[in-house]
Amino acid sequence: MAQPSRPLSPHLSHYKPEVTMVMSIMHRITGFGLFLGIIVLTWWLVAAAWGDGALALVNTVMSSWFGKLVLFGFTWSLFHHMLGGIRHFIWDFGAGFSRAARFGFAWATLVGGLVLTVLLWALVLLA
Repeated sequence: MAQPSRPLSPHLSHYKPEVTMVMSIMHRITGFGLFLGIIVLTWWLVAAAWGDGALALVNTVMSSWFGKLVLFGFTWSLFHHMLGGIRHFIWDFGAGFSRAARFGFAWATLVGGLVLTVLLWALVLLA
């Protein structure tokens, strides 16, 4: 059998990882993280409707160090995904396609998500 002589799509290993590529991948990962976070939120809502015992269990789990880590990750995922969505919204208007703007938006998404997460958690823990 003759093999077709068409080009193959390059694999990810052929590309140099740049911040824009990493932020695109992180946008997809944070979308999945939001899905998992909604499952945790649903667990809490169902436990609240179920009764005091179920709600106490969920609150105990979520107030542990692991639960707080999960909530912190969910918060970061929410902010990171939101800022990535704003970046895509700006692109929908045809703006921000220069190399400097793309890299600036990527870094702003990364740093902004972390800063907003830390600020929210500081407000919650200090209140």
